[in-house]
Amino acid sequence: SPRAGYPLSPYNCGHNSKDLIQDELFGHYRGSFTGALADRDGLLKSADKGTVFLDEIGELDLDTQAKLLRVLESFEILPVGADKPELVNVRLICATNADLDCLVKSGKFRSDLYYRIRANIIELPKLKDRREDIPDLIDYFTEQYCEEKQLDSKYFDQAARDLLIEHDWQGNVREL
Repeated sequence: SPRAGYPLSPYNCGHNSKDLIQDELFGHYRGSFTGALADRDGLLKSADKGTVFLDEIGELDLDTQAKLLRVLESFEILPVGADKPELVNVRLICATNADLDCLVKSGKFRSDLYYRIRANIIELPKLKDRREDIPDLIDYFTEQYCEEKQLDSKYFDQAARDLLIEHDWQGNVREL
């Protein structure tokens, strides 16, 4: 895509407090809070013209959801401590294991944001429902591990591969 030469910035929405998430996504200006010793671009600004991948978007609080909706509707961010918005141009890709339909119905996820991010849905079946992918994933993760640990290439014998293929994989690819 035309964004291929620009940043791809992933962020896990489920591991920090609301204030920290907003600072990470939208940035801040020096002096806007205790410890803000310098201006800091948020993820959305630093990925300008590129792509931001928000993992576990269902974990975002309603206030942050509203600010994210503003980005999608008007391409504007408001860093903490800013008096006026700044323009950004990012593609947003979101993932979640939560049932967003249920979260919308229970009032925990904004329906307007939900319908904005629903434009192109890719549903990935559970790993146990696509066992034919497991051998390729085994090879990929083994190769990654060997490179990371600077080891010679390692391989699983067929009996070990068969055990992994037959496993239930409740944790999907993360468990593998």
